[in-house]
Amino acid sequence: MGNRFQELDRFAAGAQYIDGQLRPGTSGRGHTVVDPATGEDVLTYELAATADVDAAVAAARAALPGWAGATPGERSDAMHRFAAQLAEHAEDFAHAESLQCGKPIKLTREFDVPGTVDNTAFFAGAARHLQGQSAGEYSGDHTSYVRREPIGVIGSIAPWNYPLQMAAWKVLPAIAAGNTIVLKPAELTPLTSLMFAQAATDAGIPDGVVNIVTGAGKEAGEHLVGHPDVAMTSFTGSTAVGKRVAEIATATVKRLHLELGGKAPFVVFDDADLEAAVHGAVAGALINTGQDCTAATRAYVQRPLYDAFVSGVADLMATVRIGDPFQEDTDLGPLISHAQRDRVAAFVDRARAYATVVTGGVAPHNDGAYYRPTLITGAPQDSEIVQAEIFGPVLVVLPFDSDDEGLALANDTPYGLAASAWTRDVYRAGRATREIQAGCVWVNDHIPIISEMPHGGYKASGFGKDMSTYSFEEYTQVKHVMYDNTAVVRKDWHRTIFGDRQQAR
Repeated sequence: MGNRFQELDRFAAGAQYIDGQLRPGTSGRGHTVVDPATGEDVLTYELAATADVDAAVAAARAALPGWAGATPGERSDAMHRFAAQLAEHAEDFAHAESLQCGKPIKLTREFDVPGTVDNTAFFAGAARHLQGQSAGEYSGDHTSYVRREPIGVIGSIAPWNYPLQMAAWKVLPAIAAGNTIVLKPAELTPLTSLMFAQAATDAGIPDGVVNIVTGAGKEAGEHLVGHPDVAMTSFTGSTAVGKRVAEIATATVKRLHLELGGKAPFVVFDDADLEAAVHGAVAGALINTGQDCTAATRAYVQRPLYDAFVSGVADLMATVRIGDPFQEDTDLGPLISHAQRDRVAAFVDRARAYATVVTGGVAPHNDGAYYRPTLITGAPQDSEIVQAEIFGPVLVVLPFDSDDEGLALANDTPYGLAASAWTRDVYRAGRATREIQAGCVWVNDHIPIISEMPHGGYKASGFGKDMSTYSFEEYTQVKHVMYDNTAVVRKDWHRTIFGDRQQAR
């Protein structure tokens, strides 16, 4: 491990963060964080048991009245200090994220960490803007207004592909709205979630408002989702696991937010800027080594540009530099684990029976979980490589003829998280953004996200929104308050229950 990250001793007290303190888990089972670039052990910790989940939920419940009762300005001020803490320790976060995930350091420094700081600053401001609708006399005899109130204790589960950003996406709207939270990060990647919670405490956010339990999904995760004192569950992960989360949550009548799998189409019309589309496809397919639910995975290219697009993508992929994530010139890091690398390789190997691997399709000979950028053509639309979420650096390219066909193919998977359309024609772009069934449709770009805009899917990609003020729809209760303005004892409508209409005198 060398000098890659000098501060792992901060986790000596354990990988659970409960009521403002790091502590060990009590399951009796250890888990090791592994550097996927080298295969070396980074940190061994004790997994959470159900008792640890209970303790975290109890801490969140105890902190709820004080935090929910704080003024919007008080919560906002604390979250501004939180953003400042994150910015001050940005390099520590970048190194920890690269270490546990294998992300190139330039990605964590320029994308993961600044995006998280910006998200925190955004929600610090948004905490002051949680008003309901303005008052009105809609019945004539009453004044109505709408309150937005916290839901309570939130139980959230985050994935391993963007541990820091996913912690932020779960925690920030929840606490900005006055809730408290227990977050379960993936066992593979708990480091930056724990650091995030510590930064919240250092910023003056009260103990118990942000809690972390690091445990197995079957034990800690399912217990958190089904906990009677948890009022809402937010889950990001695979569609298959999301279905199980939904079963448990609905059994206890919880509010539920799901951000699930994706298989994003990348639709290139024949009037597109070819060079821009080629560069966008390679960047969109390879970000985070393809371990991104919005990554460009299916490129549909109108036939006049198809051959040139395939050639251009293959040439550009060949220039991508694979290497040590901590080297400044590394473009592509490893997958999260050797198991994930082997899963991706198996998808590609099965596809060789019915498609062409134009470039890539091999793992470099080293100790890390690396896989070369891979381009596939000739696959049928209904094949596994086109329909299934691979979660690796693999792009499949298919041709289409008419605009109708291209848009139909784009929609022809169970997923609907993100998509992009590439064209110089404003009418084509407008049609694509209307007809593609996805929670985000980019035009002449693919991947950028901003704190002010929502993120969430259609169809099997789930429902509900992360980021932006739209996320408050997930994390607040809407209450209608209605005042009588007449001071009349016997209302006219009472006669429908008892007595006769009062006669005018």
